[in-house]
Amino acid sequence: VQLQASGGGLVQAGGSLRLSCTASRRMFRWQYMNWYRQTPGNQREWVASITSGGMISYSDSVKGRFTISRDDAANTMYLQMSSLQREDTAVYYCFGFGLCSGSECSDVWGQGTQVTVSS
Repeated sequence: VQLQASGGGLVQAGGSLRLSCTASRRMFRWQYMNWYRQTPGNQREWVASITSGGMISYSDSVKGRFTISRDDAANTMYLQMSSLQREDTAVYYCFGFGLCSGSECSDVWGQGTQVTVSS
């Protein structure tokens, strides 16, 4: 299974973007999906998670502004980002833990999508 992240771009502060993370194959079972972000010279920072049971959590830095969701029929996870701030500028990665397609299970990182917030 591969994950393809998309939807990044350049947006003004206060604006919105929606990121998508699509799996290359239908996943019959998965444990949880996450969004992370990374800026140059810094470690990857956890942003949000959603479990297969629908439990959702956010980092304090994005709580109230970002919304994580999923569409199982489309094999896609989303991150709706609103009220964007310059501090949200980063490369955003999706990560899937315990993704199973058929008898094959793996933990998978997507390739990243750049989000740039201008003032």
